[in-house]
Amino acid sequence: MLSIGIDLGGTNIKSALIHRDEGIIAQDSVPTDAGRGPDYVLDRIAESVQNTRNKATEDPVGIGIGSPGIISLDRTTVSNPPNLPGWDVVNVNEELKKRTGLDAVVENDANLMALGSSRYGEGQDLDSLIMLTLGTGVGGGIIINRELYRGATGAAAELGHVIINFDGPSSNSKAKGGVEAYIGQRFLIRNALPLIKKHPDNTLAKEYLDKPEALEPVHLSREADRGNNLAVQILSEAGRMLGYAIVNYIHILDIRNIIVSGGVAKAGDWILEPARAAARERLLPPYLEGFQLSYESLGNDAALLGAGSLAFELLANHR
Repeated sequence: MLSIGIDLGGTNIKSALIHRDEGIIAQDSVPTDAGRGPDYVLDRIAESVQNTRNKATEDPVGIGIGSPGIISLDRTTVSNPPNLPGWDVVNVNEELKKRTGLDAVVENDANLMALGSSRYGEGQDLDSLIMLTLGTGVGGGIIINRELYRGATGAAAELGHVIINFDGPSSNSKAKGGVEAYIGQRFLIRNALPLIKKHPDNTLAKEYLDKPEALEPVHLSREADRGNNLAVQILSEAGRMLGYAIVNYIHILDIRNIIVSGGVAKAGDWILEPARAAARERLLPPYLEGFQLSYESLGNDAALLGAGSLAFELLANHR
């Protein structure tokens, strides 16, 4: 059985042909050209679907789409997605059905990372897990008893906006001091720059103070690998704040398996070990049993696999 998974981004539209047992068997990518409006972008999605569909040996059961923005409870409509101008409210299912003949279901992209990990990745042997996507911002997804938890209206798991310091810095949230303000890529770098300025002889200052926009977490982890104590300190502080957030997630949900993905997570144990230590220090004793913090090696493929999985689970009986 085959499905098509779509990762709708502001820059590129990625699609994958998903085999229910084998995972990704073919991929395609086209530019989004988001500034040209919803109809044009929907045509581009249909183009990518057809490119992928041409590689199939049987007709896919349907399309699963990971999208930013607010997703309707029935998974048909996207509202006000960032980086997609003009998308006030778009019924993606109707629009793609007209263009491709296939039914489509849409879900928050971070939720699909969680679903993809649960079905094909680090979480496939787990009944319940919390996924944290540590990228430009911080997103999340929750799997409970092998099912995606969506909340009362479908908007659950905005885990990046959980407050860990109500007087803390701002991020993409009305509330200050959310975990995203410490571990989201742009905010981690923003917080690091004042400390880097205090060490003008450090490699990080020499290479990036004149071009701070070029500094990314991967550069910090490389410097940490080379023994740069300043880089270690910066990543450790970000990891510590992540650990505090994890304490809140576990105490609320009683889910002990935390999986991280995204560009910031590629810093690996430079962030994850301080996060584990901070969480273990503050978790109530009953919650320590079974606590695990791990990295999802599938990367962005997890979102495509999650999108394909959603199509299998919701559309296979519609054929």
